[in-house]
Amino acid sequence: MTPTKPIIIHEPARSFEQTIDLPGGRTHWKTLLSADRTPTNVMTIGMTEIEPGQANEIFLHQHAQPEVYYILAGHGVVQISGEEYALQPGSLVFIPGDAPHGLRNTGDEVLRLLYVFAIDSLDQVVYKLPE
Repeated sequence: MTPTKPIIIHEPARSFEQTIDLPGGRTHWKTLLSADRTPTNVMTIGMTEIEPGQANEIFLHQHAQPEVYYILAGHGVVQISGEEYALQPGSLVFIPGDAPHGLRNTGDEVLRLLYVFAIDSLDQVVYKLPE
C-alpha cells in the first residue's frame, strides 16, 4: 500500500507494544512505520528502549534482512558476528543480513534507539537464534 499523502507519526503518542521483563529491568519497543499499521511500504521503523542494568539486553539473534540502529540516548555495546562495538548517542549501526547480533545497555540511563528495516512490514522478519 502506497501512501497518497505524507504521514506524520508522533512517537511519544504511540504506546509500547511489547515488553520483556528482565532481572533488574526491561526492554520494550514500538513500531512506528510498517505496512500492517500505516499506509506505507518498503520501510519499517520503530523505537526500542533498554533499561539500565546488568542483564538488560536484546538477545543474540539473526534475520535475513539488514537492519540499522541509530542511538538516540544512552550507552551500550552491540555485538555483530562475534565483534563488539561501543555505542553512544549519535552512533549509527548497519547490521548485514543474517549477521548474528545483540545489544546491551552498559550505562546508567535508558538506552534508546531507532531501528530501520528496508521491508514493508515487521511481520516479514523471521527472528532466529544464531547457528
